[in-house]
Amino acid sequence: MKKKILFGFLVAIPFAVGVLIAADHIDAPAVTGSNSTSLATDITDIYAFQSPADNSKMTLVCNVQGLLSPAATGAASFGSNVLYEMNIDNNNDNVEDLVIQFLVQNSKVRAYGPIAVGAPGTSSTIRTGGSVVETNVTAYGAAPSIGTSNDGIKLFAGPRDDPFFFDLARYKEIIGGTQTQFRSPGVDAFAGTNVLSLVIELPKTMLSTSGTSINYWVETKVKS
Repeated sequence: MKKKILFGFLVAIPFAVGVLIAADHIDAPAVTGSNSTSLATDITDIYAFQSPADNSKMTLVCNVQGLLSPAATGAASFGSNVLYEMNIDNNNDNVEDLVIQFLVQNSKVRAYGPIAVGAPGTSSTIRTGGSVVETNVTAYGAAPSIGTSNDGIKLFAGPRDDPFFFDLARYKEIIGGTQTQFRSPGVDAFAGTNVLSLVIELPKTMLSTSGTSINYWVETKVKS
C-alpha cells in the first residue's frame, strides 16, 4: 500500500500527561479535494491522554472530517480505501518505531498493533502479526460500540461532537489588529459541529518500555 500523506501531526507525550492535542480544521481544496475519499483523509485533530479510569493506560484519538453539521453527520463515513495510522516513536529520534493501523470497511473498524514498523518510509503494508481488535462503527446517535481485546485494548470508531474549542472570531480580530487578547469566556466556533473519531485505549507498556515519553503522530494514506 503506497503512502499518500495528506496530513499529519506530531506531538511529544509524557506518560503523566493531562491532555495534549494538535489541530487543523480547514485545509485547502487542493489538499483535501471534495470526493468521499479525500474528505475521509482530512485529519482535524489528534489527542493523547492518560486513561481517567486506569493510569497504566493511554488513550489515543484521531479525528477526521471536521465541521460536520448534525444534518450531514449521519451520511459521513470513514474511507474504505484509507489506511489510518498512529505512529509511535519511543526513542526520540522522530522515526516511527511502532504503528497502530486502522481499516474501516463494511461498517466495521479493525485496529492492528501496536506493532514494530516493517520499514519506515514512503510505503506501508498492513502489519497483522500483533494485537487485533475489531468493533462496529457506531452510527450517529447510537450507543457506542466498544471493541475489546484479551490484552487490554479498547477500540471505538464513529461520530462525536467536536471537542476542540477555538474562538475564531476573536482570533481574526487579533490578527486584524482590532483586539489585543482573547476574551474569557470565548465563543466556540466549532460548537454544534461534529467529527468522525478513531479512539484506542491501551496499556502504556505496549507503547514504550521506558515509561517516560513517546512521540506520537497520525497519517492518512490511500492506495495509489
